[in-house]
Parts: sequence; structure tokens; C-alpha cells
Amino acid sequence: MPKGKQSEEDRMKALVAKRKEVSKNRPAFVRQESWRYVRIHPEWRKPKGIDSKMRRQDKGWPALVRIGYRGPAEARGLHPSGHLDVVVYRPADLVALVPGRDVARIGGTVGAKKRASIITRATELGIRVVNPTGLRVIEPKE
Repeated sequence: MPKGKQSEEDRMKALVAKRKEVSKNRPAFVRQESWRYVRIHPEWRKPKGIDSKMRRQDKGWPALVRIGYRGPAEARGLHPSGHLDVVVYRPADLVALVPGRDVARIGGTVGAKKRASIITRATELGIRVVNPTGLRVIEPKE
């Protein structure tokens, strides 16, 4: 490998590390007054009130969601390992994946029988499955 050039895998891992670092410094964005009333859930909603202290960004109030808190664009959608995370619903979907670049995530609605066939096909093709658990093995009665 020429000096100064890094492999694609190293570059992706660096991007994921940068994304994690940015995420660590990102504040917890909470809905205004959610800490005060039980009936207001903390999921983010933009404050729109005319006299809203949070909307005006007064000192001592939580931060608003802004684009500056965002992570690197190339790192979005990547698995923490640095590979591209692709959702798979049937064994035929594995053919489009590139071993080493992509990892497979089995969809939540996939049943046990098809999940087992996806896992066996993925091992044949050399593709890593990030959620292989959930497979129930039923042994026959004697």
C-alpha cells in the first residue's frame, strides 16, 4: 500500500470513531418542560412558543437540535464495526452483498425457518450476520 493512502476499511473505522466522538459531546435533546411534567414525554419537539426561553436559546435552558451536532455524512448508516449495514429478508438478498464491505441484519419480521436458511447461506457466501440470535432450535421428541 502506498504511503499516505489508507485502506477503505481503516477509513471507515476512523469515520465511525469520529461519529462516536461527536456523539459523546452531543447534548441530550429533550422536549421543553418534560422534566417538569410527567404528562410531557422527553422525546424531542421543536419549541415554537412566542415567549419560549428554550426557542430563544436563553442561558441555562437545554440546547436546540441543530445541524452542527451532526456526525460525518459518510459514517451514517454504518455498523459500529465500520461495515455497511444491510437489512435482509430472504436468502436471495444476500447475493447483492459484498463480503468484507457489507454486513447482513436479518429483518425483524423474518420467521425461524427462513432465518435459519439466511444464516446458512450467509456462512456459505462469507457474509457476517450481526443479529444471528433469536433462532429457536426445536429438538425432535424421542
